[in-house]
Amino acid sequence: MTRTASPPEPSNPQGTAPATEPAAAAPARITQRSLGRRFLSRPEVGSLMGAVAVFVLFFVISDTFRSADAITTVLYASSTIGIMAVGVSLLMIGGEFDLSAGVGVITSALAAGMFAFQFSTNVWVGVVFALAVSLTIGYINGLLVIKTKLPSFLITLSMFMMLQGLNLAVTRAVTGSVSTQSISNMDGFSSAQSVFATSFTLGPISVRITVLWWIVFVALATWVLLRSRVGNWIYAAGGNADAARAVGVPVNYTKIGLFMTVGFMAWFVGMHQLFRFNTVQSGEGVGMELLYIAACVIGGCALMGGWGTAIGAAIGAFIFGMAKMGIVYAGWNADLFMFFIGATLLLATLLNLWVRLRTARR
Repeated sequence: MTRTASPPEPSNPQGTAPATEPAAAAPARITQRSLGRRFLSRPEVGSLMGAVAVFVLFFVISDTFRSADAITTVLYASSTIGIMAVGVSLLMIGGEFDLSAGVGVITSALAAGMFAFQFSTNVWVGVVFALAVSLTIGYINGLLVIKTKLPSFLITLSMFMMLQGLNLAVTRAVTGSVSTQSISNMDGFSSAQSVFATSFTLGPISVRITVLWWIVFVALATWVLLRSRVGNWIYAAGGNADAARAVGVPVNYTKIGLFMTVGFMAWFVGMHQLFRFNTVQSGEGVGMELLYIAACVIGGCALMGGWGTAIGAAIGAFIFGMAKMGIVYAGWNADLFMFFIGATLLLATLLNLWVRLRTARR
């Protein structure tokens, strides 16, 4: 059985012929209405409309925004949010939140940088150590949510505060400052940088590798959601956990796995930051978790779970990237970025609600 992101169709849609009548003329009418309803009820529809509107806005008012270099910069800004939004969207579809995702990125980067430097190892040893740290954080978040039955909002808010304090305290204790030492001269740095933070040329433009990884992760997450048993479990766990358990869905393992997926994405973005800048500030990452969640909501993920797609979250992240760079290119006050994001979030949420209500009436 394959689960789609669209809500299940009613067993007897309006206009379907009764079972006792010949079914000669019914199929064409049902198919036509079903296709239109499926398109309008897709979670990505509202965010796609919003993305087109934002793109047209900045394309018209800013000459710089129209250049190829500007587009690649927008894609890069979108990818660093979008990679995290992939994991956060899967978790939200599964009915949970992770408010520790933003500082989790920095925790991972700090762990890799300090471990490799302090023990004078190849930087890949630090990378693997950081992966273990990030997966452990995700596992602890998921396990506490399952065992305590407390809302994931509270559990991950607590983790957010603990990680924020540990990032600062441990970094000061180990390095004597609030940042890690540069690891650019250490063994393995060049090869790690080529995986996490290099650029490649595409015709006349230079593209950050995070854009490619972003596309890969979105495609993989979409395949999992729409073409795998795990995808069915994610939608079922987020839609109605008790009903899912009743039909044999391993809800607990699914939710823990989703928290660990967020941890994996935090590790990846953390490695990108480490190998792009060579050093990491321990106080960064605060507030980024709200951008990840907002990108998913703009992309159509329901706050209550059971609804959404990774593609929608990617579109939401792209809107963020366009807004962040478009405001600069247009010469607007950069302080308006958060206002713009808040307004976009509100409008996208209202538009998604309107589309779903219109579809439900048909």
